[in-house]
Amino acid sequence: MYDWLIVGAGFAGSVLAERLASERNERVLVIDKRSHIAGNAYDCPNADGLMIHQYGPHIFHTNSSKIVDYLSAFTDWRPYEHRVLAKVDGLLVPIPINLDTVNKLYKLNLTSEQLETWFAQRAEPVEVIETSEDVVVSAVGRELYEKFFKGYTQKQWGLDPSALDKAVTARVPTRTSRDDRYFTDSFQAMPLDGYTRMFSRMLDQPGIDVAIGTEYSEIKNRISFKRMIFTGPIDEYFGHRFGRLPYRSLRFDHQTLNEEVYQPVGVVNYPQTEDYTRITEYKYLTGQVHPKTAITYEYPSDQGDPYYPIPRPENQALFKRYEQLALTTKDVWFVGRLATYRYYNMDQIVGQALATFAKIDATVPRATQVMKPSLVATGGARPSVMAGA
Repeated sequence: MYDWLIVGAGFAGSVLAERLASERNERVLVIDKRSHIAGNAYDCPNADGLMIHQYGPHIFHTNSSKIVDYLSAFTDWRPYEHRVLAKVDGLLVPIPINLDTVNKLYKLNLTSEQLETWFAQRAEPVEVIETSEDVVVSAVGRELYEKFFKGYTQKQWGLDPSALDKAVTARVPTRTSRDDRYFTDSFQAMPLDGYTRMFSRMLDQPGIDVAIGTEYSEIKNRISFKRMIFTGPIDEYFGHRFGRLPYRSLRFDHQTLNEEVYQPVGVVNYPQTEDYTRITEYKYLTGQVHPKTAITYEYPSDQGDPYYPIPRPENQALFKRYEQLALTTKDVWFVGRLATYRYYNMDQIVGQALATFAKIDATVPRATQVMKPSLVATGGARPSVMAGA
């Protein structure tokens, strides 16, 4: 019998599996319906030997030394600061919008102080900022909103920014400096040997078994386990009892080109033109030296694997109904982006998983310890916990 069944071999499931096996000496079975570990962070060599990210670019960045210290037990790091350009009015300009973006686009020579005034003159007052459109027009005005955000957001989400929560565009700041880094976290780096190798080391612990290509619905009645951690879609766990939670998916077109370099940075966004949202060139991310280069065109879609919970009030209300069910489901912990219906960066998922382990370790008796009669009489475990709730 396993002490734990963990559904999903991405960040949430793998971190918890490693902690439960290493710190509590418990037996863990990790399953994933895909044919590999590492979830959406999975990377692999393509047919030409070029390392690619199968599910689009994953850039690790964090301000948490605790999370860096934890992951560093399973990987060395390659320093990497992510830079993104957007093709706007036929020009490639930095995104997030900064001093160079405005000067190049409008053929100006503003200083940082002048740019602050320039933004203020174009900003549209919004009494209560509620939507993604509100965030941008209140900061930089409607013209830059139309050029950089409206089209991209419509492609990405299939909805107008005025119909999306403010959190969507609030994640992309506007700067008056020349800082062209996409992220400003204190730690920015890529796993030296790739994400998949990092996950492989994480899961290579005594007490952990891994079954890939395995559906939860097919295995749950064939094995014995005491408790479960579920990292898949929460509505799926409950058989879509209240209806399906909406997710946005992605389609990837991976290509190898017979040239050393295709574009000047790792990612170029296309907010005004094309059906795809961006093109990624992986050499910038991996540091790989190769006579050819690998790129990926990214197409948002309503069909396919769930990637992004769609941030609208009615969707959050539906999730809350599932959350109430989860909180009364004994011995099941719901962890991760899909299980908590929220967008998280990779470091946030690791932090959520570590926090969930701390809760488990504080409340669930260890399988190897001799329990007192009073603990046995009360069952020893509390009801399920929604990670991050």
